[in-house]
Amino acid sequence: MSLIPASRRGALWRFLLGGVIVIAFTAATTAVAGLLQFKQLAADISLSPPIKHAQVTIANPGNPQTLLLIGSDHRAGTSWNSANTDTMMLVRLDPNSSTINLLSVPRDLEVQIPEGGVPVTAKLNAAYSIGGPNLLVKILQQQVFPGIQVNHIIDVNFGGFEALVNAIGCVYTDVDHRYYNSTAYTDYSSIDLQPGYQKLCGADALSFVRFRHTDTDIVRNARQQDFLRWVKDEFGASYLISNRDTLLRIFGAHAQTDPDLHTTDGLINLFNLVAFSAGHTIKQIPFPAILLPCGGQTTGTIPATGANGGTPCYVTATPQAQQNAYNQFMTPTVAQPSAASSGPAKAAGEPPPPPPQANLVADPADGKAQAAALGQIGMPVYYPRMIATGSSYCSSQTGNCPVEIASPGSYPRAYLIHDRSGVSHAAYRMTLVVNPELGEYYGIQGTTWQTPPILNDPTETRTVGGKQLMLYFNGHKLSLAAWRTAQGTYWVSNTLTDSLSNQQMLGIAASLSHG
Repeated sequence: MSLIPASRRGALWRFLLGGVIVIAFTAATTAVAGLLQFKQLAADISLSPPIKHAQVTIANPGNPQTLLLIGSDHRAGTSWNSANTDTMMLVRLDPNSSTINLLSVPRDLEVQIPEGGVPVTAKLNAAYSIGGPNLLVKILQQQVFPGIQVNHIIDVNFGGFEALVNAIGCVYTDVDHRYYNSTAYTDYSSIDLQPGYQKLCGADALSFVRFRHTDTDIVRNARQQDFLRWVKDEFGASYLISNRDTLLRIFGAHAQTDPDLHTTDGLINLFNLVAFSAGHTIKQIPFPAILLPCGGQTTGTIPATGANGGTPCYVTATPQAQQNAYNQFMTPTVAQPSAASSGPAKAAGEPPPPPPQANLVADPADGKAQAAALGQIGMPVYYPRMIATGSSYCSSQTGNCPVEIASPGSYPRAYLIHDRSGVSHAAYRMTLVVNPELGEYYGIQGTTWQTPPILNDPTETRTVGGKQLMLYFNGHKLSLAAWRTAQGTYWVSNTLTDSLSNQQMLGIAASLSHG
């Protein structure tokens, strides 16, 4: 994969809170906001100048809208040529849908960009550096999603991310594996995170969502979208309303938008739609990426970092696959009263299905070894008797899960989680790897904390293998399956890209055993 030096990395997370999170809380204030409130909001957003000649189509009030959220290191008043973006996310708000649809477009996507009147092969993020948001929208419309109409552009720079995360009191995050890198030895951004559910504040949250050093652009996109989901699930309207003045000032100082969002009418139009969607779940639409090999010659390309100075490591996709993803993104999700057992709902009165065994293997011995390695941690330790075929437990002894530093105590990990009241709760994490090169890790989490924010609002509950499981779906993919006992809560976290099937997730969760 191509690796971008820290000095050239832009952002990805800036849009995270700056876009959906801030939009969510400002929308939440709509119920209590009058015209003067929106005038103040317009003034806060106008702390940064609008994007000139923004390539947007203003939607009629009440109609669906598509937002382009950009994470960049651009500072208002400076040239786009000195700016970079690592994040381009489309958000679909539709009053006829039960979900808010997200579609991240890879920064490494291979496109043709006009340079001196001649099309030149480049990565999509180069369009931003050459022509800012407007050229980026043009390339998206002409080469990626023909016919797309962007209704608003929100470009948030990195300067506000840490302040926004800290302003909302940090974010509880389900860290999927050990992350480590030191700029003392490499040209890439530092990170030092242990696996497991934990509260991440500004700098650590930033390092988590921007990480791409040992995986791919696709995994990073999934990590950003998961982080966004965790923020949305954790913070209610009352909290956001009480902090709106601080958050809006931070957002306004670090974001640029199209001119329509500098007007009260434009803000009311958008925020009424967002307020209507505030209770909707987030649905991630995967981009149908094909990862191309690196190397070769750079002739005919805009220079970018590649393997051994060769051709950059591009991402591509077939036109049909791109169109299918776009169609999914634009199609509203209609809530169904019932669905097949593989989906997020089960018909009333349907008997519980037996524990699924597809693509699972029995591995109780390694699970017991992981539990023994944890020792006495102040809570019962449950491990799965069934794991995904082809996966294995990460082990600090064997070092089978790559990390750039010796990490005893990481695999498995026993630790404490501190809730927002300052109370400590025993916790542990077992990490399993499917494919480290693709960033595919899933986890078994346990804690004595009975009400961690990640378990707010399950999609449904279902009895499988004698356990009443709380299920959390991302679209039709099962992202998390949890189980609560009197002594603690336990859950199975899917990989960042939700690569484990629903049946695998159910089977692993149903097989959780103690002793």
